[in-house]
Amino acid sequence: MSGTVQAVRVAKLRRGDLRRCAELEQILFSGDDPWSKAAFAAELDRGHYYVGAYDADENLLGYAGLAVVGRPPEAEAEVHTIGVDPAHQRRGIGRALLLALLGRADQFRATTFLEVRTDNDAAIALYREHGFEIVGLRKRYYQPSGADAHTMRRPPRSTVEE
Repeated sequence: MSGTVQAVRVAKLRRGDLRRCAELEQILFSGDDPWSKAAFAAELDRGHYYVGAYDADENLLGYAGLAVVGRPPEAEAEVHTIGVDPAHQRRGIGRALLLALLGRADQFRATTFLEVRTDNDAAIALYREHGFEIVGLRKRYYQPSGADAHTMRRPPRSTVEE
């Protein structure tokens, strides 16, 4: 069913799902220092905004995280991660997770930044569709693979705009 939209519930990431997040990291980012369960726990402990995408049976299909620093009008947000189980990709889950993060950033009217592998055309297209533009290049950003990353930026938006 590739290409079809899968119904998911996006909600605050549960601590009980951190082991699954780490498992998905191993699958998705094995060549680039995947995050551990402890790394995800540290992100939650710092108060960063993490959400999960859950199916009807409450299985975690994907996760995403955002950090916000400062207050409007100087607030900035950084997308730390978005990951979707490969068995459920190309079904709108990544988009739903991104929209949840952007909704949070918009509450702070924050300029939002992220890094994305330069060879990840699908992700770059998704980010462009949601207002991001490439503003820089980070050579050998991902380790240990040495893959390059684009830095992308989305201007601040108000939750009452448009």
